[in-house]
Amino acid sequence: MENTAKSGRVLLVGAGPGAADLLTLRAVRALEQADVVVHDGLVGADVMALVPPAARLVSVAKRRDRHTMQQEAIGDLLVAEALAGNIVVRLKGGDPFIFGRGGEEVSACYAAGVSVEVIPGISSAMGGAAAALMPLTHRDHASIVSFVAGECRGLADQNWVGLAGKGRTLVIYMGVTGAYAIAEKLIADGLAPDTPIAILERATLPGMRVLRSLLADLGGLVARQAVISPALIIVGDVATLGDDAAISNLTKALPCPVS
Repeated sequence: MENTAKSGRVLLVGAGPGAADLLTLRAVRALEQADVVVHDGLVGADVMALVPPAARLVSVAKRRDRHTMQQEAIGDLLVAEALAGNIVVRLKGGDPFIFGRGGEEVSACYAAGVSVEVIPGISSAMGGAAAALMPLTHRDHASIVSFVAGECRGLADQNWVGLAGKGRTLVIYMGVTGAYAIAEKLIADGLAPDTPIAILERATLPGMRVLRSLLADLGGLVARQAVISPALIIVGDVATLGDDAAISNLTKALPCPVS
């Protein structure tokens, strides 16, 4: 009798920042062969439309203070489905290894002896900055980029000194809810209140907004403009660059490449 457990495997696939035509060819090919797709809530409808009709969908969407499935249970699910002989695509927004907990899921597969592959995606920061024509590095403005998670435990106790400032760009993921606290922390850690900031809301998707202000006004900007996730906060001189009108090009999406 054939041992189907040996044929199962897990593919951690980066779905990119939102637009389906920013998926890599390898990601599209992985979706085409999926038996089971375990997906995040921020994966867009256009990307989900590429999933084969025969594939079984499992949502493990996470929202602030409300998780459909805890991380350990997600790892157990991936392992169980692979050991049952399925090709399991774990579909994540952005890139699996940038605030995607991909490392934890790889470890779960390793521990169970399950074959696992990581297919990188365009990160939300890279995709959003490109859509806004806002370079994260620039010879005249910044030679260092840092990425932080704004929604995390013990924010006040973390040391963010040096992450932003002259010659540096700080990209904050998951920072909308804590925008007031983030601004207060950065200022308390020595960053000037008049440091430029930008918010990239719904990066790469129709309806994307680029909102600009100063660090001291970050929380107020979020409140006035009713900013919702997904959104990135860019801190530093590069936040003044780019072309807000560039987002009009998002409605002219190219067809998604299919093998």
